[in-house]
Amino acid sequence: MLDTTPRESRLPNCPGVGFKSQHFDGLMTEPGPVGWIEIHAENYMGAGGRPLAQLRALAERFAVSVHGVGLSIGAEGRLDPDHLARLKHLVGWLDPASFSEHLAWSTHDTGYFNDLLPLPYTEATLARVCAHIDEVQDTLGRRMLLENPSTYLAFAETTLAEVDFLREIAQRTGCGLLLDVNNVFVSATNQQTDPISYLDAFPLEHVGELHLGGHDEDRDDAGAPLLIDSHAAPVVDPVWTLYSHVIARGGARPTLIEWDTDVPDWPELRAEADRAATYLGARAPVE
Repeated sequence: MLDTTPRESRLPNCPGVGFKSQHFDGLMTEPGPVGWIEIHAENYMGAGGRPLAQLRALAERFAVSVHGVGLSIGAEGRLDPDHLARLKHLVGWLDPASFSEHLAWSTHDTGYFNDLLPLPYTEATLARVCAHIDEVQDTLGRRMLLENPSTYLAFAETTLAEVDFLREIAQRTGCGLLLDVNNVFVSATNQQTDPISYLDAFPLEHVGELHLGGHDEDRDDAGAPLLIDSHAAPVVDPVWTLYSHVIARGGARPTLIEWDTDVPDWPELRAEADRAATYLGARAPVE
């Protein structure tokens, strides 16, 4: 199998977890298969205190992935220069193994929405997102990964399939991609599409990281299934099946377990990482 992992990624091909402060002791004493951690950039832009002290200690032991949630890559306006400067400072001193952001927007004019909102996939959107990614990569002096979204609706003006949109972004900007398998399942369920077809068309040659997480189940006004990407529950069996399909097709990739709300005790989160390790171990890593 050809090696298609982006070379700039320095994360090991093993499970990682999103770091929560209540798991600090568990990570330091009983990490199990966990070889790296992810932090949300916006939580570590302060000048000091316990969060940065814990992060510095963890960074001596684990590779670190910085995951942004506030750049608003898809916004119509310019990127916030102050936010970008704070991000540059964090990435500069931490020197993380990876940096990623979302294909989404959360700002408009002077307003900020505490959500990751979807985009229409058009040529105009494509040009805007590419310009923003170019600015981020030029400012940080490193390649970033862009994450596929979880979606709940489609735009009538969309002219490009999501996988084609992401592939074109990667080709134009040189960025890598972050494939969130739970997001694929959520979007496919909500929009009644086939997740396997999506994954078979996904440009795995650009993927430097995989995400797994949980979601909430609901029903829409017509009674159809509606999944909410909550990161508040264990990974469900259908998502594990899709994950196995990705690994079989493209080889092992660094894999994050996301659990951001209703956070469990460390043994339960580590058990999710243990399960991911069994899937990764069943396939030879890409050499």
